[in-house]
Amino acid sequence: MKHRIVVLGAGYAGAFVAGTLARRLSPADTEITVVNAVPDFVQRMRLHQLAAGQDIEAPKLADVFAGTGIRLRVARVTAVDPERQVVVVADAVGGGEIGYDTLLYALGSRGDNHAVPGAAEHAFDIASRPSALRLRERLDGLGGRGEGRNVVVVGDGLTGIEAATEIAESRPGLSVTLIARGELGARLSEGARGHLRRACDRLGITVLEHTSVDAVEATRVLCTDGSVLASDATVWTAGFVVDPIAAAGGLEVTENGRIVVDRTMRSVSHPNVYAIGDSVYAVGDNGLPLPMSCASAGYTGGQATEAIVGRLTGRKVPNTKLVYTYNTISLGRRDGILQTVDDEGQAKPKHMGGRKPARIKELTIKAALWATSHPTFGLPKRKRRLAAADASPENRVAA
Repeated sequence: MKHRIVVLGAGYAGAFVAGTLARRLSPADTEITVVNAVPDFVQRMRLHQLAAGQDIEAPKLADVFAGTGIRLRVARVTAVDPERQVVVVADAVGGGEIGYDTLLYALGSRGDNHAVPGAAEHAFDIASRPSALRLRERLDGLGGRGEGRNVVVVGDGLTGIEAATEIAESRPGLSVTLIARGELGARLSEGARGHLRRACDRLGITVLEHTSVDAVEATRVLCTDGSVLASDATVWTAGFVVDPIAAAGGLEVTENGRIVVDRTMRSVSHPNVYAIGDSVYAVGDNGLPLPMSCASAGYTGGQATEAIVGRLTGRKVPNTKLVYTYNTISLGRRDGILQTVDDEGQAKPKHMGGRKPARIKELTIKAALWATSHPTFGLPKRKRRLAAADASPENRVAA
C-alpha cells in the first residue's frame, strides 16, 4: 500500500513542498494529495498590488500540478483528527474525510480583525484574495481617481506599509492615512526609517504615529486619543492569526494557535504531522521564534521536506538553515527598502533604499511564483510518465 501524504494548504509553502516531494519520492511508493480551499494559487505577497488595482496572475492549481501525480482536492478543511489520522473537509458536494499517513499542515494565517469593535464588519484586510478584491471593488467605487476620498490604513507592519504606499501610488487622487501604534517603521534602522518617511511624503501619505484605534465604523475610524478620522475605505493590517483547527484537533500549539514542532518541523505531540509557514512555531538558528513571513515559509518548508524524504527513504535527516536575515519592503513599484537584521532579529544600521531593493523584491516574488508553478522541474522523464499515469482521471481525487 502506498504511503499517503496529505498537504493542507497550497500557498507558497504548501504548493512548493508538495511539488518537491513529488520530485523526490517514488510515485510507486507514495501518494500525495493537496487540499486547498480555492482552485487557484494565490500570490499573497502581491495582494496589496491586487487591492490597489493591478492585474496579478493566479495560476490554476490543476495546471500547476499537472503531470506530477499530485492529487488536488478543492475543499475547505474543517477539522483535523490526528488520533484517527484523518482530515475533515467540506466542498460543493458535501465533503468527507481524507485519511493520511503523513500530514503536512500549511494552512497559513489570516487577518486579525476581531480585536477592535467594528473592524471585522467595516474594515478590509488583504490577507486573502477575496478580501483584497473586495477592497479593490470599494476603491473602484469611490469614482474616477478618488479625488476627495479618504483611505485609512491601520497598522504599520510590513503589510500596512506596502498597502499604504501601493494605494497612494496607484490612486494618487485618494487621501491616504497610515496609523502607526508607535514610531513609523519602529523595527527598521534609523536610515531606513528616514527613507520610509521620505517615501510617505513623496506619495502624500499622512502618518499618525503613537496612535491606537478604539473602533471602526462604516465611514469613520475612532482613535483612543479621541480623534475621529473620516474614512471611505479602512484597511486593517494590524496583525495576523492562525486558524484554530490545529488546536481543536488536539495538536500541541502555542497560546496563539501555532503548532509546536521539533527542529525538523515535526509536531512534538503527533510525530506523523509536520507544520510549515505561518502555522508553525519554529525556533530559528538564533534561538528565537521565526516570524510569520515568506522567508520563514521557505526555510521551514525546506526542513520539513528533508525530514519527510529522509524518514520515508531511511536516510539521515539533515538540519537545514532556519534563519531570518533581512526584509524587503516595496514602497510602490519603483521604490523599496532592504533591511538586514542581526542574530537577535534587530535591524542592523545599514540598509538599502530606492529602486534596487524594489527590483530585488520583484525578482524574489517572480522566482517564488516560477518555482511553485514548475513542480516537475528536474523530474526525470520516466518519473514524469509514472506521475502522469498515477494522476489519470480514474485515479485522481475529485475536486
